[in-house]
Amino acid sequence: MNNLNYRGSEREGNVISTESPSVISVISNHQPLSAPNSAGQEHYDVCIIGAGVTGAALARELSRYQLKVIILESSNDVAMGASKANSAIVHGGYAESHNKEKGRLCYRGRREFEHLDAELNFGFRPIGSLVLTTDESQLPALQALYANGLANSVPDLAILSHEKIAAIESALNPAVKYALHCSGAGVCSPYEYVIALIENAITNGVELRLQAAVTAITPTSEGFYVWINGNDTVVQTRYLVNAAGVAAQKVTALLDPSLPEKDEIAITPRTGEYLLMRHGSGSIINHVLFSMPTAMGKGILVTPTYYNNLLIGPDALNDSAASLDTHVDRLIKIFAAAAKTVNGLNINDFIRSYAGARAVASTDDFILKASSCYPRLVYAAGIQSPGLTASPAIAVRLVEILHEQGLHCLPKPDFNPFRPAILPERPENKAWLNGHELSAAVNLPLGDPERLVCRCEQVAEKTIDEAMRRPIPILSLDALKRRTRTGTGFCQGNFCGPRICQLLQEKYGRTIPPTTDVEAAGLRRVKKKDLLAAYKPDAPSKPDAANTSYTGSISAAPKN
Repeated sequence: MNNLNYRGSEREGNVISTESPSVISVISNHQPLSAPNSAGQEHYDVCIIGAGVTGAALARELSRYQLKVIILESSNDVAMGASKANSAIVHGGYAESHNKEKGRLCYRGRREFEHLDAELNFGFRPIGSLVLTTDESQLPALQALYANGLANSVPDLAILSHEKIAAIESALNPAVKYALHCSGAGVCSPYEYVIALIENAITNGVELRLQAAVTAITPTSEGFYVWINGNDTVVQTRYLVNAAGVAAQKVTALLDPSLPEKDEIAITPRTGEYLLMRHGSGSIINHVLFSMPTAMGKGILVTPTYYNNLLIGPDALNDSAASLDTHVDRLIKIFAAAAKTVNGLNINDFIRSYAGARAVASTDDFILKASSCYPRLVYAAGIQSPGLTASPAIAVRLVEILHEQGLHCLPKPDFNPFRPAILPERPENKAWLNGHELSAAVNLPLGDPERLVCRCEQVAEKTIDEAMRRPIPILSLDALKRRTRTGTGFCQGNFCGPRICQLLQEKYGRTIPPTTDVEAAGLRRVKKKDLLAAYKPDAPSKPDAANTSYTGSISAAPKN
């Protein structure tokens, strides 16, 4: 099918119905579970396994059509894998080979972000990116990146000299000689992007089920039975999409452990660790800064976040255990590498570390295809970088594949593309309170919509109320944090955590067990005191006045 095309930010054409494929064949001796009682079955056209960025983008795309769609997510919130723990970059589209799906879909997805943000209000800023070289010998490799970008139809590339680089990035190491500039690359809030996609999909009729671990899959003549959390709950679906991230191969094995194509979607988790610096620290630079890419990825980057923190990382380590713990030695190496590129980085700005696990396919490419054994099973696997950027285009491609396998997609005349923001203003428009105003807002009585629940990020009670009204249930403090920014500031929830628990209990009658949050459940992350104790800089820097005064107490607000 070729009638779903992009033209700028406008999509043209509709999916045309075709005849359904023939009955799905079972090619092994794998013994499925017995068919469930028909009275307990729930029938869907498409079942998506995984509520990360790929599953979310597909769900929203399918919600344009007259289909019954369900998303199954084993965690207690959406965006709980690589979709929340990544570099938050909307990539330019020049780095991936034009012979791969990654290269073909990256720029196509990137050019959708501006209008998607206008519709869904998740936070995107096209600040541009620079790939930096410090050695004359790297210029040919930089020129090759430029040529590859042209092959990928990327229009906004230029190789800059040292003088032009210095004019737009004053904090760079003066040894930087050349840079590949991509003006349309940018930063976004990735977990808010996923939340926005799924909220909008739900508005348009998609069903989301959290804490729904898929435990068995049985093929039928009309599709699949999908068993959830044991054998009690069963979903019957005509089409099944495996968008399970690092668990994609395991999900396929649930269908048939001897499936020959299981090895074709072999997934290796590749972990990367990050340092997040205090709010306001992102102002030291103006662009996303990359080193030259390697076979393991795009290297350690330094970037402002959408909310004007500074983000440094990741490293890359193939890790079959996919551990999301962070480690002092890895973080110190990451910071040291970044400090060779950017002058003035201050370890005292550090507030949090985190790690993500990328799903690296054996093909080193996105795997977007229908199963050769079960044609109504569609794979969306190996979605590592630039999966976030490519996600709008990946979703369109997956709908094309589903159509090719016989899914009838009739446009929904009342599709609503809009989703209002949870936060009351964009970060660049936020009016920060200071001094007595801040103190007064913090001390307003519980129940006052203007009462500040979170002091560092100045989050009011009315913002919590808005998040609680949304269609995705809030089942953890982390889920509330990702929607409202409570607990993301300098004190990392030490002040607002108890206030949020009190608010949820007294206003909503909700008690959220602490073990629902990842760190309380056993995830080990390096704390600031441990990193500072281990860090031995060549030339120790002293924290500036802003750092020493900004301690999480009531004080001047951080500068944007």
